[in-house]
Amino acid sequence: MMFGMRVRGGLFAALVMFAAPVVATLATVAVSVPASAQTVDSITVEGNRRVELETIRSYFHPGPGGRLAQAQIDDGLKALIETGLFQDVHIDQRGGRLVVVVVENPVIGRVAFEGNKKIKDEQLTAEVQSKPRGTFSRPMVQSDALRIAEIYRRSGRYDVRVNPQIIEQPNNRVDLIFEVNEGVKTGVRSIEFIGNSAYSASRLRDVIKTRESNILSFLGGNDVYDPDRVEADRDLLRRFYLKNGYADVQVVAALTEYDPEKKGFLVTFKIEEGQQYRVASVNYTSSIATLDPNALRTYSRVNVGSLYNAEALEKSVEEMQIEASRRGYAFAVVRPRGDRNFDNHTVSITFAIDEGPRTYIERINIRGNSRTRDYVIRREFDISEGDAYNRALVDRAERRLKNLDFFKTVKITTEPGSSSDRVILIVDLEEKSTGDFSVSGGYSTTDGALAEVSVSERNLLGRGLFAKASVTYGQYARGYSLSFVEPYLLDYRVALGLDLYQRQQLSNSYIAYGTKTLGFSPRLGFSLREDLSLQLRYSIYQQEITLPSTLNNCNNVPTITLADGTVVPNPAFNPSPAYANLNGISLVSTNGLGCFFDGEASLPVRKELAGGKTLTSALGYTLNYNTLDNNKNPTDGLIVDFKQDFAGVGGDVSYIKTAIDAKYYTPLVSDIVGVIHAQGGILNKLGTSDLRMLDHFQMGPNLVRGFAPNGIGPRDINPYGTMDAIGGTKYWGVSAELQMPFWFLPKEVGLKGAVYADAGGLYDYQGPTSWAATGEVNVPGCIRPTNNPPSPGTCLGLSYDDSKVVRTSVGVGLIWQSPFGPLRFDYAVPLTKGAFDRTQEFRFGGGTTFEDRLPTGLRRMEWRSRSSTRVLLRHRWLK
Repeated sequence: MMFGMRVRGGLFAALVMFAAPVVATLATVAVSVPASAQTVDSITVEGNRRVELETIRSYFHPGPGGRLAQAQIDDGLKALIETGLFQDVHIDQRGGRLVVVVVENPVIGRVAFEGNKKIKDEQLTAEVQSKPRGTFSRPMVQSDALRIAEIYRRSGRYDVRVNPQIIEQPNNRVDLIFEVNEGVKTGVRSIEFIGNSAYSASRLRDVIKTRESNILSFLGGNDVYDPDRVEADRDLLRRFYLKNGYADVQVVAALTEYDPEKKGFLVTFKIEEGQQYRVASVNYTSSIATLDPNALRTYSRVNVGSLYNAEALEKSVEEMQIEASRRGYAFAVVRPRGDRNFDNHTVSITFAIDEGPRTYIERINIRGNSRTRDYVIRREFDISEGDAYNRALVDRAERRLKNLDFFKTVKITTEPGSSSDRVILIVDLEEKSTGDFSVSGGYSTTDGALAEVSVSERNLLGRGLFAKASVTYGQYARGYSLSFVEPYLLDYRVALGLDLYQRQQLSNSYIAYGTKTLGFSPRLGFSLREDLSLQLRYSIYQQEITLPSTLNNCNNVPTITLADGTVVPNPAFNPSPAYANLNGISLVSTNGLGCFFDGEASLPVRKELAGGKTLTSALGYTLNYNTLDNNKNPTDGLIVDFKQDFAGVGGDVSYIKTAIDAKYYTPLVSDIVGVIHAQGGILNKLGTSDLRMLDHFQMGPNLVRGFAPNGIGPRDINPYGTMDAIGGTKYWGVSAELQMPFWFLPKEVGLKGAVYADAGGLYDYQGPTSWAATGEVNVPGCIRPTNNPPSPGTCLGLSYDDSKVVRTSVGVGLIWQSPFGPLRFDYAVPLTKGAFDRTQEFRFGGGTTFEDRLPTGLRRMEWRSRSSTRVLLRHRWLK
């Protein structure tokens, strides 16, 4: 019986297999033949809930006569499937009518992520295409999973796994859950170079952005393998060689290999350096009859005898082409041509000036700026719609946009316009975070322990504005500052800066007095050239000196400590006798007036104290010339600051102050960089009023290392006073330094050493020397200073050391480009010094300030140098 059932079952299956093709053929005929007589209005739809009947019918386009042939039906079926709105679509023929049966895709109720710790939900939500209340589509979900995996790969996690989960809900709804297994971070374990002989591997690692993983890699991200960054590094290497004379260089390949044992990537750059060339000659030709090529000669940055420099060549072309445009030749094109002499390793350069194609800019399309306003981007262009197309100006605009530091990537390309003489500029951008919230803490030798909280934004409201607010509270230094910068004042390329600040410096081991300063300073910055800027500023600030109570009277201490350490009674502590005898020296009882031998502050300090609050109103300017190859870690170039301030535009003081500071960097041999630093300044009074001590220059390790803050120059030498530095009106200093990396340490650690020699001097105090200036009572019978140091009992006038001896020192340093900012440790030994100078052989310092990010020409300039030795440990959250 069972066997019979099997037979009948097999026979039935065979019949079904035979009948199926026949039935399918008949069904096709049943659909296709009558369907040819159908119209769109006669289509019936089944299964639709959210999608309207007319919407479905709209995908079927009738042929001639308004009839639907089989081809139109097939096209409509494909179009419905491609919408992604349906899980299934098929067409039936019932009773002579065309019936479209659909099964709608569910609606997504929510989209969630599980297991993601390194990347926030908000970032993943912005990337996926599947959205709440949207239509669920399996191909879209699969694409979203791949997109999430790509985001993790770009952050260095190549073994990430993304598994989408679907949870069905009532009413044809589903919840979409992306389960993420992030895996471990995939870093770059080694970076090697093949074919490099002119430059060491460590020097080339400085050129590229990619870094090897090390113990500090968790503080950065450049050690994470990123194929786009590696490809960009190839171009950086090529440009580096071209800048240094290697005109034939080729970076053949950037080979990457994953090493399972090291769990990271091995990156190898293959380089063919070629020969180093020098410039043999520079010539100029013009095919434009009315344009003299020699008129553009001054705009060339290429000199005979110098190393071939592709970067200087590009800037020369840019400057010459822009100048030609200014002279009325809007379509002039400057094309450099180089003829190599392979035997002599020289290149002859010819700048050929020709009439280029008459092409105009039809439109400038900007893409990728979701936050930054269009006009912020457009104002970086010196050209606009309708202007002649000038490639040099386009390249300049691209460079300016990159320098804004608002975008991760900037790329400007062209597309054909509406006619042959029109082009469309396409500006592709990728924005990045521009807000900083930082909490800093550290220690300063002058300010003691300190902490700072600051909030800053480089692209405020997407308008390109800079704003910062910070509060500092320390053991000896406190204050706040508010800064604002408008880089394009009234749509001109003029930057306006506003600073409001309040600072309080308390007395410490280097100064016996404190100061309070409240000020406001507007500034205007102009970029005269890419390497030259001008700042105009006005400063108005109020200062006052504060003294501890122990220094503000002369009868509050019972004993005096002499210069030799001897402790003796203070005759002024109990002013009953008119005279007293102390160690055989006659002293005067002053009844609290004019005493200068019980620890009183120096005369200039008392003068400032007696004057109360002082208002300074000054106009000033700064010229800055900068050709450094890297502002943070320079190895080549020159930077010069020349500044002057004129006080006396109202206020209580008047003077003219001038200073210059220049640093020259040059590579010597291998990775050794030579640095020459020269500086100097002079302060002159205007009118007959004396100069204030607070307006004098105060110098220390900022002039000659090995000396304490305020440790150099004129000093009050009264042994019974505080022996404060009183400053000088003239200073000069020179320094020679060699900087070199440690060959036995990974380059990514950022450590290098330095050896140096310093020399300098500060002298010519021009302040009050008589107690009459303070308004205090002169004491009869006081001994005038006759000795140096003065004898005990001296209380009239000011005795100070103004030795013009040249201060010199030699030392060694450790420079660390740390994740917290640049840090430096120095040990210097003074070789020559003044009799009363104060030394400090060991010093450490560092930290960066927000001025590093201000537009060119708007960095804040402060005259009073505090010589602070500060280390800031900073934690920062990016908005």
